[in-house]
Amino acid sequence: MATVASELTTPISSEIAESAIEELAETHPVAVIEAVIASLDTEESAMVSKAGDGHTWKFKYGTVEVFVHLTGASDEDTLTVWSTVLKLPVIDEAKLFRELLELNWSTTLEARFALMGDEIVVVASRPLADIAPGEISRAVTIVATLADENDEPLQANFK
Repeated sequence: MATVASELTTPISSEIAESAIEELAETHPVAVIEAVIASLDTEESAMVSKAGDGHTWKFKYGTVEVFVHLTGASDEDTLTVWSTVLKLPVIDEAKLFRELLELNWSTTLEARFALMGDEIVVVASRPLADIAPGEISRAVTIVATLADENDEPLQANFK
């Protein structure tokens, strides 16, 4: 998924943000995702890549870049949202991992801190079966918010 970031080139129009997310209940997940991104992306930095394995969006939220990957539109497909908060190596890795586990217990809701290669990310993932537009919105919003709130403190404490 991380290699997809270099392929993102098509801007997303912010016009879709004019429609309320709740009105998209019967709409394709792509429209819901683009509405959520348009509502969060104040810098209009969002990009999308449409490849054989689905769609991947990237947008800036505060001090972080957030990625949203949709593998397709069937019930078996998956929505994954992630954002990097810290790159390894770090000072006192054991202390960092303990802090992340404690944060996973107390603050991450449906998301979680995870290790992706040499990066600490905030991630949420869910199959599309029975997903509601509000769940899509919540996943994107939670990941973006947690990443933006935690990237600078983690970098200050462990870099």
